[in-house]
Amino acid sequence: MASQAMECHRASAEVFTGDATCRKKSVELLEELGLPKGLLPLEDIQEFGYNRDSGFIWLVQGKKVEHTFKKIMQKVSYDTEVTAFIENSKLRKVTGIKTNAMMLWISINEVFVPEALPEKVTFKSGNGLSRTFDAAAFALGE
Repeated sequence: MASQAMECHRASAEVFTGDATCRKKSVELLEELGLPKGLLPLEDIQEFGYNRDSGFIWLVQGKKVEHTFKKIMQKVSYDTEVTAFIENSKLRKVTGIKTNAMMLWISINEVFVPEALPEKVTFKSGNGLSRTFDAAAFALGE
């Protein structure tokens, strides 16, 4: 079921369906905006939408996925619906992504590549915690 946020941005959005097409389009967008191409390792993507006017993106996948980024040994959970507002080098107001830290799942609210450190990626939670990693850990296929 599509969320209200998706529905209100759908009218003027580019919407793609099918796993192969959605993967390709989402990776192209991440690359275009200066974010690591492997940042969203979703599976069985059913729909990808991008509203260029508002910057709102959404991805809908068949089931929740847990992925471990091996270079940093960080486990991340992606819900069946992932949404964010995307802009140059940044995802903000992220929903549907959590990371595992000391046996707790923490929601990620923002992901960005600092302008001064383009080889790094910083993840922020709603409670103000943040961690920075090498961007290479989020390369496509990692």
